[in-house]
Parts: sequence; C-alpha cells; structure tokens
Amino acid sequence: MNVLTAPIKSDTWTKATWEEFIQATENPDYDKAKFYYYQNQLRIEMSPIGNDHAHDHSTILGGIHLYLATHDLNVAIKDNCSYRKADKQEAQPDISCYVGNNADVIPSGTSIISLDEFPPPDLVIEIANTSLADDQGKKRLLYEELGVKEYWIVNVKDFTVTAFRVHGQGSYRIHISQVLEGLQLSLFEEALKMGRETSHTQAAKWLLSQFS
Repeated sequence: MNVLTAPIKSDTWTKATWEEFIQATENPDYDKAKFYYYQNQLRIEMSPIGNDHAHDHSTILGGIHLYLATHDLNVAIKDNCSYRKADKQEAQPDISCYVGNNADVIPSGTSIISLDEFPPPDLVIEIANTSLADDQGKKRLLYEELGVKEYWIVNVKDFTVTAFRVHGQGSYRIHISQVLEGLQLSLFEEALKMGRETSHTQAAKWLLSQFS
C-alpha cells in the first residue's frame, strides 16, 4: 500500500519511509491524530479518545501538579508533545516531563522537539485504552531506544499504573517513581478509582492529603 495515496489504518503499524511519514503528518486528514515512527513503520492513532481516557488523563496530569506543589522538584510538564529523531523515530506521548537540570532545556517557541538537538524527556506517560497492547510492546521498545528514564502506562480499564525504569536500552518494573522522587504509584491508582466513582475534586483532595 502506498501510504501517500491510500487511507492509513489507525492503531496499526504501517511500513513507510521517513519521507512518507513526514508527508502523512502534514496531511490535513490527520490533523487531530497522534503519530509514531519506529523501525521504518508509522503508526497513527485516530480512534475516539472517549470519556474514560480523557478523565484519567486529567487525573494523572492533575496528580503530578499536586505532587510538585508539595515537593521541591523542578519539573516541566508537556501535554501531547512531539519528539523527533530525524529519519529514525518519532513519538507523541500523552504526557511527558523534563526533570531537574533538564526542566528548562527546551526553549519557548519550540514546536516539535528535535532529539538530535535536545535530550529526551525524563518521563513519558501513555494513557492506554484501545492502544494498551502496543503501549506495552513496541512503544516500550521505542521509548527505551529514545533514552527516556522512566515510562508509565495507565490502563483506563482497570485503573493500574505500570511503570518501568529504563536503563541501557532495557527496562524493569518499578512501583515508586525514581524520576518524580518517592512518588508511590499506588496512590495514583487509588486516585484513578476515586475520580471515576466520585469526582476529580475528591480525588485531588485525597491526593493532596497523601502528599502533604
């Protein structure tokens, strides 16, 4: 299939050259899509995000802000930011963070962050609904190769946060964040459940009581 003339199936890795990938990202038909490129394949995610994905995205993002407000950490948070290593890889995680000395490394006015010029984010987070299998598989390999330090997968179906510490292009499970020092991920799992059963307000109040 020629990806430049035929519709691209969403949520599927499709063989493509880098030039075809770039042209797909510039196609107005996909202006609301998320893009990934890895091992000479592109992936476009266009499936409806839906209430659960949007709700849990807000819970995690708000929870990180609350944690930072109660801890002495210098962090820059990016929401749906694109990271590109020219001719090789691209990723657009739901949430990403630069921490410590890296927090101020990306200048204002930057659009797509070039990983040929800047370091990768220290933390990337994918909010997984229909994309869960891929978030656990190929995207995990992609983020290992990009050199992020930590990767979280938030499963909206069962309120779990599966986190990995990345080291030497490999990764291993963790339950306490090493990038957001000391953050117990089980607290976010409880907040996800609470946010669905009650409201973001109650989940935020509970998290704040745990962090303070």
